[in-house]
Amino acid sequence: MPRTAARSLYLTRHGEATPDESALTEAGRRQAALLGERLRGVPLTAVHHGPLARAEQTARLIGEELDGVPLRCSETAGDYVPYLPPRDELPPEAADGLMGFLAQFTAEECERGPRLAAAALAAFTGPVAGDAPRHELVVTHNFLVGWLVRAALDAPRWRWLGINHANAALTVIRYAPGRAPAVLLFNDTGHLPAELRWTGFPPELHV
Repeated sequence: MPRTAARSLYLTRHGEATPDESALTEAGRRQAALLGERLRGVPLTAVHHGPLARAEQTARLIGEELDGVPLRCSETAGDYVPYLPPRDELPPEAADGLMGFLAQFTAEECERGPRLAAAALAAFTGPVAGDAPRHELVVTHNFLVGWLVRAALDAPRWRWLGINHANAALTVIRYAPGRAPAVLLFNDTGHLPAELRWTGFPPELHV
């Protein structure tokens, strides 16, 4: 059989964006730079990022803190609905709220998203070919982080909903040959000062 090695997947959500989402705020730029500082000692081989400005700018600022790690734009790292569950898959007590949330997305978005989500699983998860372990960062959006964490835990497909990730927080998933995926770190904000840890979230979700 072909030899495989472990993949360590580092995930982050873009830094805080302006209201029109066309750029990062000053806080978002600080968040990205601080995450880059944290990742300096990681032997990253690539920084993948989505095509939207807030993800691209976050990746670029992280990259400025690293030593020549290439940046790679990927549509599969973008912002999309990874799976649209039917109502009968949802917990009865939460179904109304979740279906109301999903109703805001267009039919085109709901058709396109699952294709990209499948491509993201193929591109970013599982052990890698060869003998050399691989470390990769994906700068993405809340929904894809939730989708990849859900997949790592083998949770139901609808469970990407409700997995929330702070701006420029860090999640790490390890895929080792012959082992189940291991979520080593989730939504860690230890590299951020308190005022930058829960940007955009209501106070009741600050922890």
